[in-house]
Amino acid sequence: MSEHIRTHLEGGVLTVVFDRADKKNAITQAMYTALADATEKAKADDAVRVILFRSEGDSFSAGNDIADFIAIGQTEGDLVEMGVFRFLKALADLDKPAVAAVRGRAVGIGLTLLLHCDMVVVAEDALLSVPFVNLALAPEAASSLLLPRVLGHQRAFELFALGEVIDGRTALAWGLANRAVAADQVEATATELAGKLAARAPNSIRKTKALMRDAEALWSVMQLEAKAFGSQMRSPEAMEAFMAFSQKRAPDFSKQG
Repeated sequence: MSEHIRTHLEGGVLTVVFDRADKKNAITQAMYTALADATEKAKADDAVRVILFRSEGDSFSAGNDIADFIAIGQTEGDLVEMGVFRFLKALADLDKPAVAAVRGRAVGIGLTLLLHCDMVVVAEDALLSVPFVNLALAPEAASSLLLPRVLGHQRAFELFALGEVIDGRTALAWGLANRAVAADQVEATATELAGKLAARAPNSIRKTKALMRDAEALWSVMQLEAKAFGSQMRSPEAMEAFMAFSQKRAPDFSKQG
């Protein structure tokens, strides 16, 4: 278990905490492995009826750790074998309810994770974005399927292609969240909802969720995304984007084509 991922089981709710506040909860491969462990446990353990994702600090997650990604981009191997895709498969396979409590920034996987949650509570002033194209990457977590399904093609494409931010109120209005509340009420509201779910008939809940989603189809899309993501991650475009990010400048794609 990564030191930056904490878990706690109480009342049938397995709370999974992003605990890397000093880095805005940017996620490393070690953290993904810990997240995969927790999510697989949630499915296998009868004592777990609900999984609740929350964070320490002022951000839900800044997305993938860029330094970690630059290192991955310099190695060979299939992305599907890495911790991140083990976590994504665990999300696709999860047949118990998942709840998220989102404050501050939710970037990249910080947003696409929400598409696998059955109930989402956001702060009204939370800032959500999927800036994959800004980093010359491609969507992940089956978001190329799920985000258009939730938002419609035009809104989803705009979020992907321009990488611009929406706030929590907009996320609620667009169907990405169940509740938008004051930031200091997010965790209490999400915990209350998780508790209500944990008190419901567990097999009925699981069968209801299974009928509403196709785990095999989600994993199939995730694998297609992995190929696109992997080829982009090792591309000159991505190297320029990563360098620009680290140098705090706008990337120059004028020589790419």
